[in-house]
Amino acid sequence: MKTLILGGARSGKSALAERLAGESAKDVMYIATAQALDGEMAERIAHHRARRPAAWGCVEEPLALGDALRAHAGPDRLVLVDCLTLWLSNALGIDDGVHFAREHAALLAAVNALPHDIVFVSNEVGLGITPLGELTRRFVDEAGRLHQSLAAACERVVFVAAGLPLVMKGSLP
Repeated sequence: MKTLILGGARSGKSALAERLAGESAKDVMYIATAQALDGEMAERIAHHRARRPAAWGCVEEPLALGDALRAHAGPDRLVLVDCLTLWLSNALGIDDGVHFAREHAALLAAVNALPHDIVFVSNEVGLGITPLGELTRRFVDEAGRLHQSLAAACERVVFVAAGLPLVMKGSLP
């Protein structure tokens, strides 16, 4: 089963993803897309690391997400990807007009090809006002397109607000 979990910052989406992974009775591989480029992000990463079970594997992959999924997904494993919007920021930050398109296509190809359990976590950023600046507008637009593509490919889509899951597609166990 592929699951997309969307929500705002500190909505409880990562906690829900981790709960689903823990309840799966499968080995868990956590693919982290964050990069500790400043002290505040380093603290966020440390918080996520501290609450993960020690038995879970972890791969840090800020860019080549499709390749990481192909390398680590398997029939006896659940892969948890946290977070797609950080991956999007990473890709757009180095975008030469080609890089993001290539990585986006590789991600969608991997998702569509792999029959294994994957849980994606992502920030829903399109609910507010249209942002100022070309890059921030592109980020919001690309996040929306990415979410739509993944929602179509996933059997389950959940929106989380205030720690409460709202199932938009499929059902929760």
